Amino acid sequence: MKEKLYKNYVDDIAHYLRQGKKDNLEKGFGYGQLNEKLASHPKMLWSDKTKNEANFRSLGALNTVTGLNAKYEEKLGAHPGFSHLKTTNGSEYHYIVSMFADVRNSTGLFKKYDPDVVANICRTIQLAAIHTCWYFDGYVHRLQGDGLMVYFGGKGTTKQKAVDNALMAASFISYFVKNDLRNLFEEQGVNRIYTRIGIDFGDDKDTLWHNAGIGECSEVTTTSLHTSLACKMQAQAESNGVVVGDNILSYKSTHKDYFVYKKYKKNGDEQPYVYEIPDEGFRYKQHDFSWEKYLKNHPQIQEDEEGNLVFIGPSIIPNIGVQQNINYLQQNVTGYKPYLK
Repeated sequence: MKEKLYKNYVDDIAHYLRQGKKDNLEKGFGYGQLNEKLASHPKMLWSDKTKNEANFRSLGALNTVTGLNAKYEEKLGAHPGFSHLKTTNGSEYHYIVSMFADVRNSTGLFKKYDPDVVANICRTIQLAAIHTCWYFDGYVHRLQGDGLMVYFGGKGTTKQKAVDNALMAASFISYFVKNDLRNLFEEQGVNRIYTRIGIDFGDDKDTLWHNAGIGECSEVTTTSLHTSLACKMQAQAESNGVVVGDNILSYKSTHKDYFVYKKYKKNGDEQPYVYEIPDEGFRYKQHDFSWEKYLKNHPQIQEDEEGNLVFIGPSIIPNIGVQQNINYLQQNVTGYKPYLK
């Protein structure tokens, strides 16, 4: 792979960063013109379906790792294994891996850019994360500000595969934000945006699926300590870091060198456990996940002399449909001019 994996997304963000900054905008408009501009609707540039598909398919090399044909355009909060609970009062227990990924420090962009530019930048980062999760069979459950909650696994997927998929998705998202965006933000004199990710596994007996809310104001969700801990551990992660719970290590017993025990920090104090129930003898630890080491040691991934990831083996072109395939080829063969050369 000669080009960087996330090049399409980097090019888009470079384009947005090079839009007129606040100071230039205000100097270039008179009072009336400025008010007229601010009153107009900002152009949200993510409605181009063909371009979104092209961006998604530009990550096709990820199929080298998964060996699967990636899905596309999953509905928000519609895990197919549990969607039937939407119209019932029933519930069921079933395992799931929960991942909460949050994009941090985006508020710093408002010092230089208008809301429409900030929205486009944050949306592109979030879109790259969503597309990455789709490649690893993740189901986006909820969007929370600049972050997203994603479920991995379900009926027909082994627990081991669900854990592996979650770790790989988190690793690639962290790689993209830490490496591909670093020089771009430094070039524009903008404080770097970073991610924090938390992951945990809730077994069958610990994870209840059910409908929450009422009517159309509802969602099929999980009630589980480990879903909650994924969010809690996300807040414990360092910049571009990934923190996982004890249960994850049970499925990576031969790779424990990728995990480093991490004390839980609260109000300036350090505690040995992220969660405990002393009366029941339940004590649960969290661990930093060495995602960079994990990626570099993967048998189907290499690193070139410039630090870019290179995939070994053939990739599978995502199946989006015949007409979309034609659109994709046209988009990438003719008329597509990247913003960042």
